[in-house]
Amino acid sequence: MMAKAAASAADHVFLDLEDAVAPSMKDSARGMVIDALHSLDWSGKVRCVRVNDLASPHFIDDVSELVAKAGTVLDTIMVPKVMTPADLQFVDRLLGMLETRAGLQRQIGIEILIEEVPGLLNVDSICAASPRLEAAVLGVGDYSASQRIDRRAINGHPDYPGDLWHYARFKLVVACRANGVQAIDGPFVDLKNLDGYRRQAREAALLGFDGKWALHPDQIAVALDEFSPSAEEVRFAREVSGAFAAHESQGVGAFSHNGLMVDVALVRLLRNTLLKADLFGM
Repeated sequence: MMAKAAASAADHVFLDLEDAVAPSMKDSARGMVIDALHSLDWSGKVRCVRVNDLASPHFIDDVSELVAKAGTVLDTIMVPKVMTPADLQFVDRLLGMLETRAGLQRQIGIEILIEEVPGLLNVDSICAASPRLEAAVLGVGDYSASQRIDRRAINGHPDYPGDLWHYARFKLVVACRANGVQAIDGPFVDLKNLDGYRRQAREAALLGFDGKWALHPDQIAVALDEFSPSAEEVRFAREVSGAFAAHESQGVGAFSHNGLMVDVALVRLLRNTLLKADLFGM
């Protein structure tokens, strides 16, 4: 599975030491992950490992061995069940000490999972707690258990009048944007339901998320499609931005372009599309 992940079209891969590994296999799985980080070709991908949570007896071994044995080939670690800013600050400080001991020349980034009620309550201060933080992920499975949400409602239910996850998603994206952190939508576990996955990915993209987890190879292409700007979107953004620059040079701040009112607020929105286009080489 790790080899398939390395060969996939995903632009970020996390290898899992937490939920995917039985307690009796934690030590051996850690060794397999360290070996995979060294031996597989991860070109073009962010290399991440999800460690066990801070309350687990496996957490300290996960982090210390990863930094000591794979720190040079590891981009980020993912910390699950983060609940307070102090959780993130502790991991930041620990990584700093381990990096110094290992003689690493660069910092390892942190990604966090918001999947407990205290974590969502504190997400604003959590996202401001460490300069190492690169991404925050909404994990709806564990969060549902934490809030005691009915299992039948996790992916929508006809008896619930609205989007069950809108508040949590919106709150997480705002916290991320305020602190320069990437916002990532969590998993969709009905692996054969690609239409449902696409719907969730599109909703997340509309809200401002930067990406969505893919649990199965079939979900990767859908996520890339929904979170990447289309050629038409890029063309339109460049056309309108160019027209705005031309009008601005003549002292005009707002104008009509093919029936569309263009002002600095619209151009600011279009810059997000252009930033993605530059990132993707479009």
